[in-house]
Amino acid sequence: MDQRQAQYDRNAAILVKYIPEPSVPLIARWIVEYDFKLKIKRERSTKLGDYASPRNGLNHTITINFNLNKYAFLVTLVHEIAHLVTFNKFRNTVAPHGTEWKQNFQQLMHEFLNTDVFPPDVLYALRKYLQNPAAASCTDSNLLRTLKLYDENADAIVFLEYLPYKTHFLYNENRLFEKGERIRKRFRCKELATGAIYLFNPLTEVEAIV
Repeated sequence: MDQRQAQYDRNAAILVKYIPEPSVPLIARWIVEYDFKLKIKRERSTKLGDYASPRNGLNHTITINFNLNKYAFLVTLVHEIAHLVTFNKFRNTVAPHGTEWKQNFQQLMHEFLNTDVFPPDVLYALRKYLQNPAAASCTDSNLLRTLKLYDENADAIVFLEYLPYKTHFLYNENRLFEKGERIRKRFRCKELATGAIYLFNPLTEVEAIV
């Protein structure tokens, strides 16, 4: 067994824990071909994943939050691989989420757009999102709602948008807020301990206080 095959096999054995099994062979091959380091990280509230270009003798590096369900993990991973492909072609001469990245992301995701990889509802939402992909899949409310249905704790999830006006809620388990009015795409909420105002995405996961 040559070194590349051994690396492929190691990658596949790890990936099957995090992404749909039918997607494993191609992703494992891409890790070898594109020569990047995949790091699975603890949950980060500000991002699901990120890409870092090679520097100081290191490989391309992609990090993904460990707690994403398999479908969200795959979408996020391909999003970041599209950044790698775009960097290889254009270096830093194009916008991070410009036309070049969108085209690469669409082409890479096309390999997985079937019901062997995604359930029909996710596939439908993903196809709509890919018509004009945004900087992050979590900014597309329809896709995010659909992906969240497959989280382990899906039955316990409460989205801020479903709470009545003036409801008190916990965010990050220990910060108490009051839901305010909607301003464009976000809700204006007041932290009760400090009086500070924060703008929340409607699909922020919260715990209602009743």
